[in-house]
Amino acid sequence: SDDEDFPPGLSEIYDPPDLIYFIGDRALLKKSKLAVVGSRRGSAYGQAALNRLLPDCCRAGLVIVSGMAFGIDSMAHRVALRANAGTIGVNAGGLLHLNPPGNSALIRRIVERGAVISEFPLDVTPRPFLFPVRNRIISGISRAVLVVEAAMRSGSLITARLALDQDREVLAVPGNIDSSLSQGT
Repeated sequence: SDDEDFPPGLSEIYDPPDLIYFIGDRALLKKSKLAVVGSRRGSAYGQAALNRLLPDCCRAGLVIVSGMAFGIDSMAHRVALRANAGTIGVNAGGLLHLNPPGNSALIRRIVERGAVISEFPLDVTPRPFLFPVRNRIISGISRAVLVVEAAMRSGSLITARLALDQDREVLAVPGNIDSSLSQGT
């Protein structure tokens, strides 16, 4: 964690990793980052919100951080890539097991034009209990966390709670009060 490439702020969180594994553009680690989290069932509304909010963030120089999952995570990474901005995926396993496998085309683009990081050794397979552990890295390397569409019981709210514990800003996109995907926000 004393290395010049170690993401600023990450060493200040509770139980910081001793090291991170990394592939991609090292310069992104030093830039200001906005984490974007949300439902794996992100809707057209979530996509519209990201299309409206993230391009300005990208133009302002923020790197978009997310977990590479389907739904809101993937949408956020794609908006950043379309804007020719930096994006970092945080993996819930080792870098030899980028997750989810069904998202490999997007993950390849993130590696080529952005970066992927993990605190887990290269050969660790993603397992359910590693996702909340991974989420503290998503919020820990970021200045703020934007929650877009989240159910009441979701990994997105775990990340939001971790961000608050890490003294990060937490932002939420309001949604339709009748939508289950708006209950968390």
